[in-house]
Amino acid sequence: MRTGIIARKLGMTRLFTEDGTHVPVTVLVMDEVQVVSHRTAEKDGYTAVQLGIGHAKPKNVSKAERGHFAKAKVEPKHKMVEFRTGADALPEIGATLSPEHFVKGQKVDVTGTTKGKGFAGAMKRWNFRGLEASHGVSVSHRSHGSTGNRQDPGKTFKNKKMAGHLGVEQITTQNLEVAGIDAARNLLMIKGAVPGSKGAYVLVRDAVKHARPAEAPFPAATKAGA
Repeated sequence: MRTGIIARKLGMTRLFTEDGTHVPVTVLVMDEVQVVSHRTAEKDGYTAVQLGIGHAKPKNVSKAERGHFAKAKVEPKHKMVEFRTGADALPEIGATLSPEHFVKGQKVDVTGTTKGKGFAGAMKRWNFRGLEASHGVSVSHRSHGSTGNRQDPGKTFKNKKMAGHLGVEQITTQNLEVAGIDAARNLLMIKGAVPGSKGAYVLVRDAVKHARPAEAPFPAATKAGA
């Protein structure tokens, strides 16, 4: 099992195929994604790789974190994340990962935090159809209707689908396709939409429901000299 990558969402655009059709894509940028540390079964009880992305000012990093980055000989990172891997799939500490970690046409799973929508009604939050437009219904066409019964059970059950806070949840969209790669500009283009707002960080992994392409680099694709 290979490591995934962390990237920042720039927004959406489109790519044109050879026959002139256009494909909507989400553009992700890998801003100096480096291996900061390893987690091993002997020392930590599990195997994983710790990646960092972006740049942080040293004055905004704790003394312990500065020592952690210094040990790996990498600059302080804006965000760090761990990926579970196999014991034989640990890239070298300090290595800089490349978008060529994935190949064009490969299926990937993308994890991100959805946009916050604030307080939303039941129709927007849960796709309820609402009440009738006639037959005695007035004012409350977009309400969620009954939330419980009378004496039995005499309460509203937990987890009842009602109006409330919508968004700001971590979700994973599976089986998205890698539409293009621009290694020179550290760009990874995913077909369709991925969760998250512009500027948000997302995690991209090999799809769990599809076999990894044979041409995909193992254990990871790193930049020359990094």
